[in-house]
Amino acid sequence: MLLDKDKIRHLKSLAHQRKPVVLIGQKGLTENVLNEVKLALDHHELIKIKVNVGDRDDRNDIIDSLTADTGATCIQRIGNIAVLFLRNEKKPVIVFAG
Repeated sequence: MLLDKDKIRHLKSLAHQRKPVVLIGQKGLTENVLNEVKLALDHHELIKIKVNVGDRDDRNDIIDSLTADTGATCIQRIGNIAVLFLRNEKKPVIVFAG
């Protein structure tokens, strides 16, 4: 799904009050963590992930791997928090105006 500026702005506003649903710790991106991210995206469509790993490059690598493995779009990155979005085509949760 292509996201225009208005949709991205809407998703950012929705994500603002949400808490991270997945925490990635010292072990990094494991198969179990990846499965949890996929389940959370399927259920919520828009999730926050907290990456408590090493330096900025390590965090960016993990977030890039997550988006590649899940097909999600990274809406925003601030510090060690990333916001991911993946539309659930069967049961959409988030409604866009227009």
